[in-house]
Amino acid sequence: MTANTRDSSLQPLTVYPLNDPPLTTEPEPFDDPNDYNPNTPIALDFGSYEVRAGFTSQDTPSHVFPTKIVRYKERKIQKALTFIGNDCSLDNAVRSHSRSPYDGSLITNWEYMEDMLSYTFHHLGVQPNDGISNPMILTEKMATVQAQRSNWYQLLFECYGIPQVTFGIDGLFSFYANNSPDSTGLIINSGHEDTNIIPVIKGKGILSEAKRIDWGGNQSIDYLKSLLSLKYPYFPSKLTDYHFQSMYQNHCYFAKNYEEEVSDMFKLDVLENKDIVLEAPFTEVIQPQKTEEELRIQAEKRRETGKRLQEQAKQRRLEKLRQKEEEYEYYVNIREELRDQPKRQILITLQNAGFDDEQDFINYISNLEKVLKRGRILDVEDDDQEESQESKFDLVDVPDEELNDEQKKEKRKQRLLKANIEARLKAKEEKAQLQKALEEAKKKDEDWRKQDLKGWTRDKRFKLAKLIKSRKDKLKLKEEMKDRKSQATQRRMKNLASLAEDSVGPGKRSRQATIDNDPSDTFGANDDDWTIYNDIAITPEALDESIEDEYREIVELEKSLLEFDPSFTEEDTLDAQYDWRNSVLHLFLRGPRPHNGEDVHQQHQLHLNIERIRAPEVIFQPSMGGLDQAGIAELADGILTKKFGSGSSKLSQQCLDMASNIFITGGNTKIPNLRERIVNEFTGFLPVNTPLNVNYAQNVSLDAWKGMAKFARSDTYSSTCVTKVEYEEFGPNYIKEHKLGNVRFVD
Repeated sequence: MTANTRDSSLQPLTVYPLNDPPLTTEPEPFDDPNDYNPNTPIALDFGSYEVRAGFTSQDTPSHVFPTKIVRYKERKIQKALTFIGNDCSLDNAVRSHSRSPYDGSLITNWEYMEDMLSYTFHHLGVQPNDGISNPMILTEKMATVQAQRSNWYQLLFECYGIPQVTFGIDGLFSFYANNSPDSTGLIINSGHEDTNIIPVIKGKGILSEAKRIDWGGNQSIDYLKSLLSLKYPYFPSKLTDYHFQSMYQNHCYFAKNYEEEVSDMFKLDVLENKDIVLEAPFTEVIQPQKTEEELRIQAEKRRETGKRLQEQAKQRRLEKLRQKEEEYEYYVNIREELRDQPKRQILITLQNAGFDDEQDFINYISNLEKVLKRGRILDVEDDDQEESQESKFDLVDVPDEELNDEQKKEKRKQRLLKANIEARLKAKEEKAQLQKALEEAKKKDEDWRKQDLKGWTRDKRFKLAKLIKSRKDKLKLKEEMKDRKSQATQRRMKNLASLAEDSVGPGKRSRQATIDNDPSDTFGANDDDWTIYNDIAITPEALDESIEDEYREIVELEKSLLEFDPSFTEEDTLDAQYDWRNSVLHLFLRGPRPHNGEDVHQQHQLHLNIERIRAPEVIFQPSMGGLDQAGIAELADGILTKKFGSGSSKLSQQCLDMASNIFITGGNTKIPNLRERIVNEFTGFLPVNTPLNVNYAQNVSLDAWKGMAKFARSDTYSSTCVTKVEYEEFGPNYIKEHKLGNVRFVD
């Protein structure tokens, strides 16, 4: 059974299309103005990936849209338009210009922020009179810089007239939404721009022991993009950021044991399940099928064109041969005239004719003879019509003295044509003799096979093995010649230098040292001396030609053995010895199937295998992404086993409570297998029998907003608000500390 037969029995891999993002059919809806209550706080989770907004009296945010804005000038109406959030996807031209007010985890364009806030308030149905009367509660990054908070204060209090505002950390709000107000735990919050680890004791975030990794979902997507760009540098389609985002979100996952999965990834049975085939969008050009009559007409036209081109080429070749013949006769006559002339006169005459010396002249005539001989045997397969012209060569044997100028010119032409015909006849005769010798050798080989099949197959196998070994040696030599420091290259350069030293010595004129002109030189007396020229003559081009010739011989021998040797199968052929299953490079690039380079669909396909676990892995091993930081497991180890009175062998009660409530939240935690990976990592460094419980937020994206709504309905909410009066009295650096927000550190 051949490899192709085995492969045909396998089920084809599922191909996932990389579609462009869908367009939004409807703009962002508006809340009913009749339901507006000016006293209900507005919760605004303004993330770098999405904005979630709504009144705290609701269970879920009424508006969720991406943090994108487009300022677009419509040329038809000559008016500048602003699109925000989902409205950016109403049109492809608009979507391509979308921008974000964030640069990394910081807001850098506050004009965009003002537009987005106005858009949010407008769709919430807020009806300002002299300002917005609703209190607000907002999220901010852990350990956000004071300038960010100051800009928020100025925008909310001075631009919109907000009466009071509360800031809190999104991870702590999510923890508050899923736990009781006095719960203890360890938050792992991985978002769009960073990953935070925050210990919580009795509902209060201990920010002095919190840690941050500057890596989130956005960096993972960029990392995946870089990996695939290196993997497929000449990919025919241009992929967008949306394509890479969908790859990361839909097909990547956290490895439960990264080192183990990496080592097993390219085993064929594992790759069958782990390899994901993605096909980029492209336009397939389908050639129309032609009828038999159209194909016949097209073939006839090609034949006619070929005949016409052959005739034109033959005429040009004959014209060139005629010119060469005339030139040859001219220089032969000069050679005859100079035969008895003095050497000085000969040199002057030849230099006037453009030659350096007499040897240069002789070489030129010799080359002309070779060109004429080679040209006369080109058209071996011409028909006999030209051969019948032999009887028309009536001027060839007539002396020149009896001919006029026109007849002399015709004589030269007839002599050229006659020489061509004679050369063709000679070439045909040689070809016939060669064909006859080949037929005799073939018949002799066939008789041998019929009389002694065992001996015949043994001889063919021996020749085949010898050719394969020779081909492998030449392939190895070819690879070595690419390296100037290899033994083969050094030997060749040494031989060249040796010959140069022999031909030009100190104080000697440049000359060729041979046995004929130097009695003391014995080079060549031994046949082994000439192997040095074989080493010098070996070039990559010559090796390629030799390798190709040997490959053709190997194919012919294998064809004969496949036909007559029952023990020789397809598995024994040279092509079958290369098995793509054993090529890690093929498995990495093309997955667990043979690749057809002519299939346009396969040309536009990407194979995700090791990238599926490598892109998310960076938050556990930041050094893979170029960060000089510790990963989640190492940071959590430092908190649980070295802080709050714990040791490596025994944890304090607070750390035991944290270990029993590991809380996962943030949009980047949607990637599968994170919980299992955290269990494996934490089990490795926690003391034996430590209770470990890892919990997910009910909704990792929306629970921060739900925690804000829950907090706004609590009794402690009013004491956490910074009012406009306090802002005007204490300035933009003022902070009211609470359990779920940032704190002010004083040096």
